[in-house]
Amino acid sequence: MSKLQKGIVQVYTGNGKGKTSAAFGLALRALGRGLKVYVIQFIKGGFDYGELHIIDRLPDLTLKAFGRGKFITDNPPNEKDMKLAEEAISLAEEIVKRGEYDVVILDEVNVAMSLGLIKVERVLNLMQNKPKNIELILTGRYAPQDITSAAQLVTEMKETKHPFSKGLSARKGIDF
Repeated sequence: MSKLQKGIVQVYTGNGKGKTSAAFGLALRALGRGLKVYVIQFIKGGFDYGELHIIDRLPDLTLKAFGRGKFITDNPPNEKDMKLAEEAISLAEEIVKRGEYDVVILDEVNVAMSLGLIKVERVLNLMQNKPKNIELILTGRYAPQDITSAAQLVTEMKETKHPFSKGLSARKGIDF
């Protein structure tokens, strides 16, 4: 049972860097206070992200990644990508309903909605029907207006300057 008395829905979106990092920062803060955290990563399975290498050392943090390890460019989306997104959102619904975790992070769920992998209405339903003591975090670019309107906290990361534009490649341990 959740230790939070009041949980809200937070959205981290925008074209700037730091949405997943902000969510993991919140996760570390929650763990430090004895809360349990579940992270479900949409479209990120199969990639070698740094956060995957620390999970075993954080006992109250669970992470499950769904994806094929490649960027999704198909329109309409590939059947396999649709199936993985369905598995991810079904797991999210189950985890939230059970109420065993204090914080549930749906990483890149906004992108999954923008790609048509899952319906906005399904995420709205999850937001509206979550137990009152669960903090729900939604990350990713392109957060739909209906999602940001329904959330209690929305942060938009805005890119002002990025080293990638000057040719600096993504760096292991910093960018992934």
